[in-house]
Amino acid sequence: MDFKNFISAHGKKISKQKGEHVFSQGEVDTNLYFIKQGLLKAYYISDDGKEFIKSFLLPDSTIASVSSFYSKAPSPFSVVCLEPCELVSVSFDELYKNSATNQDVAMKVIDMLLQLAMKKERREYEFLCLSPEDRYRLVLDTSPKLLEKITQNDLAKYLGLTAIGLSRIKKRVNNT
Repeated sequence: MDFKNFISAHGKKISKQKGEHVFSQGEVDTNLYFIKQGLLKAYYISDDGKEFIKSFLLPDSTIASVSSFYSKAPSPFSVVCLEPCELVSVSFDELYKNSATNQDVAMKVIDMLLQLAMKKERREYEFLCLSPEDRYRLVLDTSPKLLEKITQNDLAKYLGLTAIGLSRIKKRVNNT
């Protein structure tokens, strides 16, 4: 069975409204989610209540808490819908079991894990090697549609800035 047929056979369609969580920090979630429609935000809440945005997810993205689905540990982050969303969830246990006997499923799992690793590597590079202004310019260049959909407050948190810091950077960028 190819991967698309596997997802059709084992996936569960889910509809979520704006503001609904797919999963929450501190809860165990053992599913992998394929985003078909909508916009989601993955974020952390620190012990003192401060929000840190991990990523935004658009259609054709996948999301899961690897530590939660593999180790059955509580997820370290939450995923919330920023607009109505259509997703397909697949049990990681089912995916893992089938990858042992189905090469197409196994290769797709490997591809997804490699994509995740590369995404995390890029995000680390951006935070460690780029200035806040360069991070903002990168989002402007690579994700203009995303900027139309998210709040300035969320953009600031994603970039690791305060709202005031983002405002100053935007003013400088717009004046050049």
